[in-house]
Amino acid sequence: MKVLEIKILRGPNYWSVRRTKLIQMKLDLEELEQRPTNHIPGFRERLEKLFPSMYEHRCSVGKPGGFFQRVDEGTWMGHVIEHVALELQTLAGMDTGFGRTRGANEKEGVYYVVFTYLEEDAGVYAAKAAVRIAEALVTGEEYNLEEDIQKLREIREDTRLGPSTGCIVDEAAKRNIPYIRLNKQSLVQLGYGVHQKRIRATIASTTSNIAVDIACDKEETKLLLEAAEIPVPRGTVIRTEIGLDEAIEKFGYPLVIKPIDGNHGKGNTTNITNKEQALKAFEAAKAYSRSVIVERFITGFDFRILVINHKFICAALRTPASVIGDGEHTIQWLMDETNKDPRRGYGHEKVLTQITVDGSTMKMLEEKGYSLETVPPKGELVLLKTTANLSTGGTSTDVTDEVHPANVFMCERISKIIGLDICGIDIMATDLRTPVNENGGAILEVNAAPGFRMHIDPAEGLPRNVAEPVIDMLFPKGSVGRIPIIAITGTNGKTTTTRLTAHIAKSAGKKVGYTTSDGVYIQNHLMMKGDCTGPVSSTFVLKDPTVDFAVLECARGGILKSGLAFQNCDVAIVTNVAADHIGLGGINTVEQMAKVKAVVPETVFPHGYAILNAEDDLVYKMKDDLKCNVALFSMDENNPRMKEHCAGGGLATVYENGFISIMKGTWKIRVMAAKDIPLTYEGKAVHNIANCLPAVLATYLYRDISIDDIRQGLLTFIPGESLTPGRLNFFHFKNYTFLADFAHNPHGLQLLCEFVSKLDYKHKVGVISGTGDRRDEDIRELGEISGKYFDEIIIRCDKNLRGRTAEEIMDLLEEGIRKVNKTIPVMKIANENEALEYIYANPKQGALYTIMCDVVAGALDKIKELKDREDKS
Repeated sequence: MKVLEIKILRGPNYWSVRRTKLIQMKLDLEELEQRPTNHIPGFRERLEKLFPSMYEHRCSVGKPGGFFQRVDEGTWMGHVIEHVALELQTLAGMDTGFGRTRGANEKEGVYYVVFTYLEEDAGVYAAKAAVRIAEALVTGEEYNLEEDIQKLREIREDTRLGPSTGCIVDEAAKRNIPYIRLNKQSLVQLGYGVHQKRIRATIASTTSNIAVDIACDKEETKLLLEAAEIPVPRGTVIRTEIGLDEAIEKFGYPLVIKPIDGNHGKGNTTNITNKEQALKAFEAAKAYSRSVIVERFITGFDFRILVINHKFICAALRTPASVIGDGEHTIQWLMDETNKDPRRGYGHEKVLTQITVDGSTMKMLEEKGYSLETVPPKGELVLLKTTANLSTGGTSTDVTDEVHPANVFMCERISKIIGLDICGIDIMATDLRTPVNENGGAILEVNAAPGFRMHIDPAEGLPRNVAEPVIDMLFPKGSVGRIPIIAITGTNGKTTTTRLTAHIAKSAGKKVGYTTSDGVYIQNHLMMKGDCTGPVSSTFVLKDPTVDFAVLECARGGILKSGLAFQNCDVAIVTNVAADHIGLGGINTVEQMAKVKAVVPETVFPHGYAILNAEDDLVYKMKDDLKCNVALFSMDENNPRMKEHCAGGGLATVYENGFISIMKGTWKIRVMAAKDIPLTYEGKAVHNIANCLPAVLATYLYRDISIDDIRQGLLTFIPGESLTPGRLNFFHFKNYTFLADFAHNPHGLQLLCEFVSKLDYKHKVGVISGTGDRRDEDIRELGEISGKYFDEIIIRCDKNLRGRTAEEIMDLLEEGIRKVNKTIPVMKIANENEALEYIYANPKQGALYTIMCDVVAGALDKIKELKDREDKS
């Protein structure tokens, strides 16, 4: 078998709109295509022995054991690999379930194997490992499955959001607040555009930087609290061993020594009872900070109070990792038994973490004169860690309901004294049922970025939804942090429709970010050049903190490569579906292409609108699978689909009696005469009239965009290389004219030629090219269309030939031309710049040279260079 490619889908995609995290592996089974599972002796037995838990896979049979039944009946190895990849992740603590295996419609034995993942890197590893495992099962070789499972666990822990960040993100998702992970650590954006908020672990964009600085400086925290009559341990700050001696003399034992700006218990040593321990603790603390705090050790229990938005939320009792002696077994044995608790797992995968032995553990045991082989007396509590952190094997017990009102008041007051809106307060006390200032307890620390795991997954007691008050604080009054999104897809007209829609929104005062096939724009400033119709470009707009309105062109390439960047949009436009890019990315028919484009309207919110072309059968049919409102547009007001839709009270835009009109049921709102809209070139550019229709309707759907705003937008959208680069761009030379257009497929070229046929030029020359990765018949059809409309043709090639030679492309184009016009003059000049230079040197008086350009920027730059040259001559 051979893995041909692996794609990571991160949003709504061709396979599923709901399941946005999918691995798509293209797999060539090679000789195994001829060997289904029932033709491989012992395969079922070996598979079941390696994966007994796979009995739960129901597969298409629909009952436990269903997949094994399919294996017995005979299924292909791609299907097996799909199930193995899913089960591998599940065994590593990432429960996954959705998968599909489908033929790639290429050569025999090539399949797409699609399955869900929770963490990208783990999904890719599972894909490759599943192929290795399948090969071992076929040959009967032994396979160490545990190595793969452990590796997947490690990948999971390295890449996933921690439990604190993760629970906030999950709570946001429950409320339909979108999120974007901004790095590989814990920096996350909640919401889009101007409404976004950020979190890093449990520090929010609302959290005061001064407060975090104070909390990180333990001595400053202590001084502020002490001045506010908050009980804190007596102590001092030292830097030298002389200072340590003075502190010991002043405070006596037991002591606590910790770095002044440490966190998560790093460098902390507690219950120090002699000078030797104190020196070791001093050195440990110095590893993290030049200055060290020495405090009187307060006896009691370790409690953590969580305060969010200055309101008490919950409390937990924390216990360090430990074992209890039974008088019979060693500490190592007791620890191993403790780790057998099914609630303990690797990293953060379960409620509790496995206890491991490290330097801190050995040091604590040595100080007691113990080793791992010591048998402690029955009933003795043997501490294995200095701190109660859950990540080192500690446990937590929820005690929220036991906290005395005076302690609640004190903690809320502490959060305001320090200024932390998400605040973890460490208290050492005998209990929290009585006021801390009465039971001899003290506040040990105030923590910025407090861990939430002890509260959301306590070992004992009620779990607390601590993410809820965080989201309440960041997004009050039910706001969801979204900005309007209009998503536009189709074969032709997408970019012009996108630009016009964005321009109308801008005319209404919106701060618009939009993506097109020639770049990303933020408030009309070009931020990125090139084809920017994929998810990376959409994300760029949604991350921008100045944008309050997004218009996103979504082409088939980005959808197939990694899915959409957004889970939902408010309005989706589908302009048309025609034969372009057929045969690429596993899409071999126009019907399959329509399924790709349909991903966009399928993401529309139920209250939103999908705006569909009523004249395109494949586009119109998309309405059958949509759960949102549907609006239509048509160049024919007598279109029966339109008439039926509007008769039922539907919303539409039509071109009627020379006007662009909005239909609300049977009522008509005339927006503007098409000939008065600059984009239509006095009504001659019929395809641009069609592009105006969905743009007008999409913007009309927003209450704060008026008909006057729409009219103003239509009037001020002046076509040219500035607002519509590569779309009907005229360049007037002294004796002739260039018309440059992006038309790069038969459907687009037909529309361009129909427009050219209405222009008053005595000689019309087509400068045409074909794209190398298209089918032969598509390239020939470009030649046929050109042969029907032009008086003369120059054949040129794009710089990127995309898998063909220049000769192949030019010959196919000429075949098409000669099929319809055997006498038309045809010249071949492969290089685009040389072709334009030839025209400049040999212009025909009064001619229109129409150049179809696949790479807009290159052609426009060359034409402008020639125009500058002429102006200077």
